Amino acid sequence: MKYLKYFLLSLGVIVLDQAVKTVVHQNMYLGEEIRVLGDWFKIHYTRNPGMAFGIVLDHEYGKLVLSVFRLLAMFGIGYYLYYLIKKQMHPGLLWCTALILAGAVGNVIDSTFYGKWFGFIAHTPNPNPTLPPVPPPTPWFHGEVVDMLYLDIWKGYLPEWLPLMGGEYYSLWPIFNIADASIFVGVAVILIMQRRFFAHPHETPQTSPNSTNTTETPDYSATENGTTDDTIVEQTPQPRPENE
Repeated sequence: MKYLKYFLLSLGVIVLDQAVKTVVHQNMYLGEEIRVLGDWFKIHYTRNPGMAFGIVLDHEYGKLVLSVFRLLAMFGIGYYLYYLIKKQMHPGLLWCTALILAGAVGNVIDSTFYGKWFGFIAHTPNPNPTLPPVPPPTPWFHGEVVDMLYLDIWKGYLPEWLPLMGGEYYSLWPIFNIADASIFVGVAVILIMQRRFFAHPHETPQTSPNSTNTTETPDYSATENGTTDDTIVEQTPQPRPENE
């Protein structure tokens, strides 16, 4: 049971993530936007062919390399969670790692299966010809990650004086999904609570074998005259015999 509850959390987040992605794909066309909280929070259907923040590996095998990396990371995080549970680490660390694992698995499912799977799942046709069409089916491990959660905090052109990014159009916050949010929350809480999560309050200090004991014990070894070193023997003078 000590292992099961953490992996059940991961499973629950994975199911929720995949359910939301499937509902969005079936009921929204690519580029469609639904306002939830005015202009601040929206449901915006988009696809991400690369990593976080839309970073793409510009290479013939870039997508395949990214998918394999995600797959290896998923197994690595899963084993790390098992190791932490076995070591009886702080429960908060275990819950956060379970969230990170769920996010990793969710995005692995996208990049591995969605290229094939979403090619056969019905979706809402795009009524606006100016919006991008739904991408065609792709080979295994070449699927795109489905994003839909959009926190539209700010968007516009950055000042020219900023290094590297000056003058470019930028949007805060990027569009993400439940798997991304699960990873973000897990990592953020670990960074904030790391001193508590990685503390070892139950460990007792061990005495080094070379250390000396500060408690002094008296030496009770016998001396030549039959007394001990810390004992003072008072000898009573014998009376002097009287001269007759």
